[in-house]
Amino acid sequence: METSKRRALGRGLEELFNNEPIDYNQLEERILTSTSKDEIVDLKLSELRSNPYQPRKVFDQKALEELASSIKEHGVFQPIIAKKSIKGYEIIAGERRVKASRLAGKETIPAIVRDFTDEEMMEIALLENLQREDLNAIEEATAYKKLLTELKITQEELATRVGKSRSHITNMIGLLNLPETVKTMLMEDKISMSHARILSKIEDPEKVLDLANRVYNDNLNVRTLEILSSSNDWKKRNQNVRHYHKSNEYQYVEELLTDKLGTKTRIKNNKIEITFANTNDLNRILEIIGMDNE
Repeated sequence: METSKRRALGRGLEELFNNEPIDYNQLEERILTSTSKDEIVDLKLSELRSNPYQPRKVFDQKALEELASSIKEHGVFQPIIAKKSIKGYEIIAGERRVKASRLAGKETIPAIVRDFTDEEMMEIALLENLQREDLNAIEEATAYKKLLTELKITQEELATRVGKSRSHITNMIGLLNLPETVKTMLMEDKISMSHARILSKIEDPEKVLDLANRVYNDNLNVRTLEILSSSNDWKKRNQNVRHYHKSNEYQYVEELLTDKLGTKTRIKNNKIEITFANTNDLNRILEIIGMDNE
């Protein structure tokens, strides 16, 4: 019995999630359900340090103080998850609880010790950042790029692991090709994701920057930008851009749906058409819109 428990605790991310898309929000729950109460230990807070791959550095101080107050009165309800390191332990999940416990004057915290590899530690940190944080498009794209590079996996494999479509991953990573000025415009919501995706496919940086400025200054819609991006006389300032405006009162809604679902969406003849690549992609879309495909 003891051997089987240890084996269960030693499973990595692949076995833990059975090759399903890894949901950080389920990580603690799955580890907790595979752990018996006698395997929860008290670790010294002084021996704990952050996951070295954790990109999040800033925590809401007021929220930490509220959690510290609760811990003073009731203790820590859910153990953290940690990994043994050369010096002490690295936090896999539960850093807020650790910080709040320190504020509460505690010396120890209940914990489950798991043996994840450095690669898995990095993946956990990036997945938490992707799935729990309110990332802007460039931050999300950077996280995908880092996962691809560090884990040495394909875009298709990454799409499966994070529960996104392959086209979404490709489109997001393509944003990293934009000039820095245009990336900033996207992060500041001066241009939309739909505009940025079109601009990211243009090789000429001068053309990208000029069209990005025209999107912002002239309030160009996506269809207009598509036409101008493929035009050889895009520099002509006297072009009547209204001529290119798509006669579609639902254009803005199409753009919102495309951004939300990560796939091409069209509204035609009072029907919404959503493109999907395969069954997994369809299930991903159904999950986004809150439908259960069981």
